[in-house]
Order: sequence, then C-alpha cells, then structure tokens
Amino acid sequence: MSNPAQPPVPTAEATRTTEAEATEAVTTVATTEVTTWSLEQTSPADLRPAAVPEGDLRIVRSEVPLPEFNRFLYSAVGGDIRWTDRLAMTYEQWREELERPGSETWVAYANGTPAGYVQLDAQDGGAVEILYFGLIPAFRGRRIGGHLLSYGAARAWDLAERWPERPATERVWLHTCSKDGPYAMDNYLRRGFRLFDTKTEVEPDVATPGPWPGAYGA
Repeated sequence: MSNPAQPPVPTAEATRTTEAEATEAVTTVATTEVTTWSLEQTSPADLRPAAVPEGDLRIVRSEVPLPEFNRFLYSAVGGDIRWTDRLAMTYEQWREELERPGSETWVAYANGTPAGYVQLDAQDGGAVEILYFGLIPAFRGRRIGGHLLSYGAARAWDLAERWPERPATERVWLHTCSKDGPYAMDNYLRRGFRLFDTKTEVEPDVATPGPWPGAYGA
C-alpha cells in the first residue's frame, strides 16, 4: 500500500520570504501628514477682540493648581481631535507644570458648566505661549471661542501684573495644526495673530481617545 502524499517542504528561500512579509505586516504603521502653523502677536495693539456672546458666560481663572482639573479639560476639549500627547503624563508632571510661575488656566463657564479653557505658559524673554485653547464639543458653534481666545490673549499680555517676578510680556504666541477644528486658524487670524512658521510632518495615526475610551462609540 502506498504512503499518503506528504506536504511539500518549504525551501529556505520561501521561508525567508514568508518571514519578511510577516515582519513587514507587523511593522507597517498607518500615518497621517500633519501641518503645524505657529502664530504670534508682538504688541497688545495687535489683539482684535471678538464680540462677547449673549447668555450666561463667565471666564474665571483656576487659581489652585489641580492636575485632575486640567487633565479633565485637556481630555474633554481634545478628545475628538486626537489630543493625546499629555494623556501619559504623571500626576507629578502635571503638578510641576501648573505650579510654574506664570502658568495660568482660564476657564469659560456657560450656565455654570465648563465650556472650554485657555492655558498660558510664561517663558523666557517676555514670551507667553497660549499652550492650550479650545472648547468642549458641546459648546462649539455658539460664538464662545472668539471671546475666549480674546480674553486669554489679553490675560497673556497683562500676565506680569499678576506675577511680579515675571518680565512684562513682549510676545504672545501659539500653534495650531491640521488636526484642530476647521475654524481654528480663522479665529486666530481674526484676533490679530500673524503666521510666522509652518511645518509639515508625518505622524503615526492615533485613535480618537475621547474624554474616556469608547465615549464616542468607537
């Protein structure tokens, strides 16, 4: 009785090809081209304030450095536009950043509810960066963003009045990117910010984190 047919033994070349294909499949990462624009004001006279929206809207400084609160604002505002850089920061890293002289967080409240925020960071040479700015998705499209940005830029310009150890502000700057909302750049330009640098880089795709995993049903 004859022996049943045996499967062919793969050659060394075929084995190497299969292993290379498997490695390529594992290491291939989806990427996105992201453009980052940097903008600045070099005089308080550059600021062109937006109209104050109607309704119960207040902007209040969060005077107690509180990592839990700032992380909430960061994840709530940026959860749908892939703000992920700071999600891995430790409590101590958040605390150190918020306790730096000249670090300020200004929060917009609509009918008593946090609607968005501006985070300022005083830097060397009289520069103040608008480190983060944005609205929680539920409050976008209500004409709050222009007023909040105007208010935050004004507080950047008079920051030394609240921090005598810091030099007078000579420059206010920020950056935005193509991952931000479609109206972000227009808002900055309307408030008197001027473009001074543009960079385009390829970044790995990241999932939209939401304010918590699965918040948007993904």
